[in-house]
Amino acid sequence: MVDIDKNDEEIASLVQSGKVDFFGILIERYEKKMERYARRILNNQDDVKDVIQEIFIKAYINIKSFDASRKFSPWLYRIAHNEIVNVYRKNKRKSFLPIFDVDTFLPHIIKEGELSIQKQVDRREMKEIIEKCLINLEEKYKEPIVLYYIEDLSYKEISDIMHLPISTVGVRIKRAKKIMKEIFKSQNYNG
Repeated sequence: MVDIDKNDEEIASLVQSGKVDFFGILIERYEKKMERYARRILNNQDDVKDVIQEIFIKAYINIKSFDASRKFSPWLYRIAHNEIVNVYRKNKRKSFLPIFDVDTFLPHIIKEGELSIQKQVDRREMKEIIEKCLINLEEKYKEPIVLYYIEDLSYKEISDIMHLPISTVGVRIKRAKKIMKEIFKSQNYNG
């Protein structure tokens, strides 16, 4: 069944042409990414599982609308964005990003084995601080931060996903970082 040498766009084209078994390859390639993305926004694990199913159902149903001359990942992330926002708004949750990797916001990468006990404690505290700062961000600033720093998407891809001009994506990310710094200072976090 599988020809894993094909890129996502080629596989999507095969699915569009009626070779529906190839859709399983796309699921395998994106399931963990979609789960990570949803988990960072939704708190309830059942909501995450449900939204992942909905993302792939909608992608399968709408695969004919995918333009195979463009990248597949922003198209799928756009579907994910819509589904996650719908669930988020339905539940009107305030807490956001319950699982966050502090390394995303730290300018250096430290291997666990190289950390002293004090550095491990400091790192854990920093993770909690970052999560508290992110929880206090408005929704319009949280998602671009997640997509840029965690999902490692470009401003252009985020623009396509959120249906915003690229300049607006840049402004929101910049404002989010500024707001987070202000929250950090106002909470008197001294590290």
